[in-house]
Amino acid sequence: MATFVKTPAGTWKGIIRKRGWPTTIKTFRTKRDATDWARRAEDEMVRGVYIDRVDAERLTLEDALKRYLEEVAVTKRATTAYAEQNRAKRLLDGLGGYSLAAITPSIIADYRDKRLADGRSNNTVRLELALLSHTYTIAIKEWRIGLAYNPVANIRKPSPGEGRNRRLKADEEQQLVAACSAYSNPMLGWLVRLAIHTGMRAGELRSLRHDQVDLKRRVVTLSMTKNGSARTVPLTQAAVAVFELAINNPARPHDCDLIFFGEPGRDKTRRPYEFRPAWQQVVKVHNITGLRFHDLRHEAVSRLVEAGLGDQEVAAISGHKSMQMLRRYTHLRAEDLVAKLDQLGLS
Repeated sequence: MATFVKTPAGTWKGIIRKRGWPTTIKTFRTKRDATDWARRAEDEMVRGVYIDRVDAERLTLEDALKRYLEEVAVTKRATTAYAEQNRAKRLLDGLGGYSLAAITPSIIADYRDKRLADGRSNNTVRLELALLSHTYTIAIKEWRIGLAYNPVANIRKPSPGEGRNRRLKADEEQQLVAACSAYSNPMLGWLVRLAIHTGMRAGELRSLRHDQVDLKRRVVTLSMTKNGSARTVPLTQAAVAVFELAINNPARPHDCDLIFFGEPGRDKTRRPYEFRPAWQQVVKVHNITGLRFHDLRHEAVSRLVEAGLGDQEVAAISGHKSMQMLRRYTHLRAEDLVAKLDQLGLS
């Protein structure tokens, strides 16, 4: 049975006491609003589907994401946690002021469309929505926040897309390597050459330490990678030559084990070399358009396939867990395939 009390502030408090349910109290601007709420709530209690939405109405997405990062993201690999922190920032920019109860599928769809219109890739937006959806799932199942459903589940997600197919054009590799090697910090040129020769990710290269590189065996050992598995990367003679230069860098402090090192921070700790500002400057100055550093990994993987290595061999080097993802990274040039057809004697 619901009762209604007028407060000293002039608002109306609805109070529902029903056997088998905890006492539920909510305040409204008018008595009619309180009556309508009580009628709906009591009907839902009778049908056994009532959900107390007070917590969901009080909890903002900003607070929910903060709790998610503190309790859930920290249990994941460092690279994944860092990526989710960045995705959370984008979600906060667009939706942070809403309560969990106020966010509807249409609001999320508007966010999706705006991000895509701003030039963000399908995959970027898809991963942001995945984080939002997981936050709702955790809130409902683990935090016991009163929500009837996950609003992200009811909207279309951007397709993963075909992946980038940017390859180095004729003479572009020579221009790129020369420009990066001429940069004031030689580590930029070494990183670019190693990305092309090894297919390693930027983060894997930046974080390398001496004990991971064995030039005698010509291998690099990666104990933790993006997909969570360790792998050993074989080195070409060209890659070995670059590593010899990097390891013997005369500018390296004697107490620094990083191969590609940056300047000390405020805490006096040296972290991996942050090369991206230099990279962006070089490709802009030399008018190398549409090329991202990660495209060099695509280039390396494509070259391994063109050299005749099998899918499993290429995946062992690149670290791709699935053949589907490997195919997205492999971009064969049609003109190179023409030459192979000629070798087969096909008319």
